[in-house]
Amino acid sequence: VQLQASGGGLVQAGGSLRLSCVTSGLTFSRYTMGWFRQAPGKEREFVAAIRYTNSTHYVDSVKGRFTISRDNAKNTVFLQMNNLKPEDTAVYYCAGDRQIILSSIEVPDQYAYWGQGTQVTVSS
Repeated sequence: VQLQASGGGLVQAGGSLRLSCVTSGLTFSRYTMGWFRQAPGKEREFVAAIRYTNSTHYVDSVKGRFTISRDNAKNTVFLQMNNLKPEDTAVYYCAGDRQIILSSIEVPDQYAYWGQGTQVTVSS
């Protein structure tokens, strides 16, 4: 199983980025896919997730600004990030698992597979 995240970069506050995570080796359409982020000196935190049913979940701080989506034909999950803020600066990771209950969707340890991370830096 491989997850390859890309799309990070340097952007000014108020700008946008679109992250992609291409997967292989798993039955993508049956997986819950999530995005997490980790800033220097901080713990990895949940950002967004999309279940195989296409239901979505977001941390409060990104609601209305970020959108998670998936393309099952391309085995890819996306994170569209708009109106970026300096506090969004972090390494962003995609993750996937087939058996996550809703109450655990924000818990990193519940995800079996992880990508390598992509850096997002938002300047003020």
